[in-house]
Amino acid sequence: MCKSTGKSNLTYEEALVSEKHAIQKVQQLPDELVAPALHIIQFSMLSLRDLADVIAKKVQKDLFVGAQLCGRKNGSLYPCRVLKVVENGIDKKQYEVAWVGKNEKTTENAILLGDDLVWKKTPFSRNILKSFIRESTCRSIPWVLHEKLAQKHGISTDPPKELRNRFFFQDGQLVNRMQKRKKENRNTVEEVNEESGKSKRKKGETGKSDTVKSSKEENNQPKEESVKYPIDDLLLQPSPDDPLFTDRPSPSKDFSVPMDCVGDLLMVWDFCSSFSRLLHLFPFSLEDFENAICHKDSNLVLIAETHSAILRLLIKDDGEYALALQKRKRKTKISLITWTEYICDFLEMINITELCSYMSTIKRGHYGLLDANAKLGILRELLSHALETDLIRGKLDEHIEQRQALGATQRGEALEYARKKREEKEKLKGESGANQLGKENSMESTGSNPHIAENGNPTIETGEMAEEVISTRQSNAYNRRQLDCPSKKTEEKQNVDPIAKAENITNSNDKETQKQLSGDKKEVDEKKSKEKREQRRDYFEREMEKRSIRTSPLGKDRNYNRYWWFRRDGRIFVESFDAKQWGYYSTKEEVDALIGSLNCKGERERALHKQLEKFYGKISVELQKRSKDLAHKIALEEAVLRRSTRVRAPPRENPANAFLNYANKWKED
Repeated sequence: MCKSTGKSNLTYEEALVSEKHAIQKVQQLPDELVAPALHIIQFSMLSLRDLADVIAKKVQKDLFVGAQLCGRKNGSLYPCRVLKVVENGIDKKQYEVAWVGKNEKTTENAILLGDDLVWKKTPFSRNILKSFIRESTCRSIPWVLHEKLAQKHGISTDPPKELRNRFFFQDGQLVNRMQKRKKENRNTVEEVNEESGKSKRKKGETGKSDTVKSSKEENNQPKEESVKYPIDDLLLQPSPDDPLFTDRPSPSKDFSVPMDCVGDLLMVWDFCSSFSRLLHLFPFSLEDFENAICHKDSNLVLIAETHSAILRLLIKDDGEYALALQKRKRKTKISLITWTEYICDFLEMINITELCSYMSTIKRGHYGLLDANAKLGILRELLSHALETDLIRGKLDEHIEQRQALGATQRGEALEYARKKREEKEKLKGESGANQLGKENSMESTGSNPHIAENGNPTIETGEMAEEVISTRQSNAYNRRQLDCPSKKTEEKQNVDPIAKAENITNSNDKETQKQLSGDKKEVDEKKSKEKREQRRDYFEREMEKRSIRTSPLGKDRNYNRYWWFRRDGRIFVESFDAKQWGYYSTKEEVDALIGSLNCKGERERALHKQLEKFYGKISVELQKRSKDLAHKIALEEAVLRRSTRVRAPPRENPANAFLNYANKWKED
C-alpha cells in the first residue's frame, strides 16, 4: 500500500512509484501556503477528508504568487497570473496580476481586488492535500506534525487546552490518557492473576509441577494473531489446515515460432479474429497462422490476405498511408501479385531501420524467406497503425455502446424480477395476516355470545319466573329422569357427530389437496422462471463476448505469471512475469490440475481461481472439441502415411498442411 496516497492492492514497486509521484506533487505547494496549512493541521480532530477540504478552502481564499486564475476585466473574465500581493493598509487585499494571452504570453499588468479574481479550477486536488497531510504528520486524530517541521515554521507542540485532559506528551509521543489507564489496569489484573496462580501452584501436589511449568511456558508465549485472508501470495506459509494441493503441470512449449515471437503471434491472430468482419478476412485457426508464418512459400494465400486486409483498412482511413500511395500514384486495389509492393511502401513510410533492411528481399519476391521475427515485426507495425484508424476506433465505440445497452437491459430485467418477487411476498404476507385476523374475529364472536352451546345450537333462557313456579319435588324427579335415560338432544348430538366429523375430514382433505396442487404449480412456475433467467443470462454473456473490446488475462499466479484464454483457440496460454517464456495447457486434465494447485489464500491465485471456475464450462467444451479435432487429424495423417508410394497424396491433402488450402471467403470484390 502507498503510505502517501493510501492506495491499496499495489505491488512493492508500484507503491514506491506512487509515493514518489505523491511527494513530487506535494512539493509543488507554495511556501506561502505551507505555514497556514500546517497551523490548521496541528492537533486537528477532523477526519482526513474534512481536513483536506478545510485546507482547500483556505488555499482558494488566500491567493499566492504564481497562482493562475481568471480576473474580471471590462465585465468579463480573462486568464491572469498573480505577480505580487499589494499591502496598502486596506481591509481587502489587492493583487498585482499579469494578463495572460495566447501561448502563455503576458500582455499587461493590473491591480485587482481579491473579489475580482476567480479560480478556473481548484488549485490543488483533495488527493494532493491528503498526501501533504500524511507527509507532514506523525499521527492522526489528533493530527500531530513532525517535531522538526513544527519548529521550522514556529508552530507550538503543546496540546491546546481542550485536549490536555485527554492527551499528553510522553517520550516525544502524544499519548491518550484513557487508553494508557486501561492498559495499566489490564497489566495490574494480569499481575494479580499471575500471583494467585503461583500461590495455587505452590499448594498443589508435587507430581503436577511439570504440567504447571509447561502451561506457564505456553501462557508466556506470544499469541499468534489470526491472519485475514487473502494476503499477498509470496507471504503465504504452509499451514496444517491447507487443502491437499495437486502438482501444477508443466505447460507445453512446442511452438513452431521462436519463443520471443509467441506474444506477437497471439496478438496479431487475436486482432485478425476479433475484427475479421471489419477487415473482410475469413477467420483462420492459430495453428494455421503459426504454420503459415513459418512456411517459406512467398505467395502463401493466408499471409498475403492477412497483410492485404490490414493495408486496405489503412487506405480506407484516408490517413498518412493513403497519402503516401497517392504520391506514388498507386491503385487502391491490392491483389495477390502486387501486395508486396504495398508492404514496401508502408515500410518506407514508417522508416524503421530494422524493418527497412528487409525491403530488398521482399522486392525480389522472396517474402517467404524472411524469418518469423521479421514477418511478425511487420505485422505488429501494421496493427499499431490500424488501431489508430477511425474505422477501428469507431467499431470499438460501437461495441462499448452496445455493451452498455446490454448491461442496462440486464440490470433492468434483474430489477423487474426483484420487484415482482417483493410484491409477491407482500401479497402473501397480507393474505396470511387477513386470514389470521378472520380467525381471531370468529373466535371472539363465539366466545362473547352466551347463547351458543358447544354443539353450535342456541339455548333457550327459561327466566327467573319459571324457576319460582317449579317446585323442589318436581325438579328432583326431573333430575332423576335425566340420570335414568339420555335426552333426545344427547341422542341427536351422538348421531350427528360422526357425520359432521366425516364432513370436516373431507373438507380438510380437499384443502390439503388444493394446497399441494398450488404448491406443485408454484414449484413448476419457479423452475421455469429460473430456467428462463439462466437462458437470458447466457444470452447476455454471448452477446457481450461478441462485442469484445480487448482481451485481458484470466489472472496471475503467485509468481506473477499471466494466464490467457482465447475463446477461438481453447488452450490456456501461460506467459512468464518477464514475457520471455510462453507455454500452454491443451487438455481438460491439465486445467483441472492447474485449478487444484492454486492456493486461494493468496490474492492473485484467488482471483485466478475465480476466473477459471467462471469460464470452466466453456474452457472444457473448447478443449474437448480441440482434442476430438486433433485425434481426427492424427487419424487422417496416419491414413496418408499408410498409402502406397505410387498413389501418394499431394502435400495439400495432409491435414497438417491445411493452411495451404486457405481461401478468404469474405474478401471484397
